[in-house]
Amino acid sequence: MSSTTLTRADLTEAIYEEIGLSRNESAELVESVLEEVASCLVSGENVKISSFGSFLVRQKNGRMGRNPKTGQEVPIDPRRVLVFRPSQVMKDRINA
Repeated sequence: MSSTTLTRADLTEAIYEEIGLSRNESAELVESVLEEVASCLVSGENVKISSFGSFLVRQKNGRMGRNPKTGQEVPIDPRRVLVFRPSQVMKDRINA
């Protein structure tokens, strides 16, 4: 991998080299996995990948915020946020 960011192309190339699928089949596999993860998250489901971590969708309530420049109070609407929690195995690998 040439950069510090892992891209879809990097994943496709890794599958191509490790498993031996064609580049097109590797790209389709990456796209289908990412699409499945995204569709589950959009529908509000959590996604857990063993030994990697969990993607959780959390609901944040509305609240009053403050513009730091002007000091004016501004309402913040309720929203859903995506949170990633690494597994203990991943934490141990990173800190090894």
